[in-house]
Amino acid sequence: MVRSLWTAATGMNGQQSNLDAISHNLSNVNTTGYKQQRVEFEDLMYQNLKLAGTPATEDTVTPVGIQQGSGVRVGATQRIFTQGSLQNTGVDTDVAIVGDGFFRVQQYDGSWAYTRDGSFKVDSNGQLVTSNGLRVMPEVIMPEGFDLRTLTISDSGRVSVKVWGGEDPVDVAQLELYRFPNSAGLKGEGDNLYKVTPASGEAIPGRPGFDGMGVTKHKFVEMSNVSVVNEMVQMIVAQRAYEFNSKAIQTTDSMLSTAVNLKR
Repeated sequence: MVRSLWTAATGMNGQQSNLDAISHNLSNVNTTGYKQQRVEFEDLMYQNLKLAGTPATEDTVTPVGIQQGSGVRVGATQRIFTQGSLQNTGVDTDVAIVGDGFFRVQQYDGSWAYTRDGSFKVDSNGQLVTSNGLRVMPEVIMPEGFDLRTLTISDSGRVSVKVWGGEDPVDVAQLELYRFPNSAGLKGEGDNLYKVTPASGEAIPGRPGFDGMGVTKHKFVEMSNVSVVNEMVQMIVAQRAYEFNSKAIQTTDSMLSTAVNLKR
């Protein structure tokens, strides 16, 4: 009977982790380029009291065995890379990805990171950077005397801008996107960044709109793909599952109390 106490406790711990993930999703409902997480559960090991196929008589075997489970645990937190909705910002340096792919940025230690957040800025050197000052790679450097109001980014990632006194736009750079064999295997680093892991595979570069890559949309940003309604439903399910497991603990305690009070 004590087993049920610990089994139900694993269920309560698991639902707490589930609620943590739901809370994280809801807190990032307005985070640009955020991708929701989903908790996946797996059952714990079993105690085999009788194995299936155990001889019952000389000619027969038991068709089923006796197994007692020991609860549940979190098996994985799956990140779901579905497309988020696009928001028209009208900002000249904003760009969204529609389809597969990530922007590459260079971190302060020289390593690469990847993001879906295209709310870029132009720094004092005329270079395209993230909100935290990380450089977009390949580098996008504006020419001297550029007019930011004339900046254009095509669906294929071609960046052009006019300079003061000029009539025709000047080609500045070609944006590249990067995709992965297993995007769900990327490691979240915070600041809307992801890092490569052995599970994700190496980054595959490509031009927007070619070889399976998404396209770039100028003056748009991709919003979070979190559905508030779905998260609220998942919260209700997690709460009820938590209550079910707490009731199992209370019932076990009541049964133990009954056994203790058999003789007074």
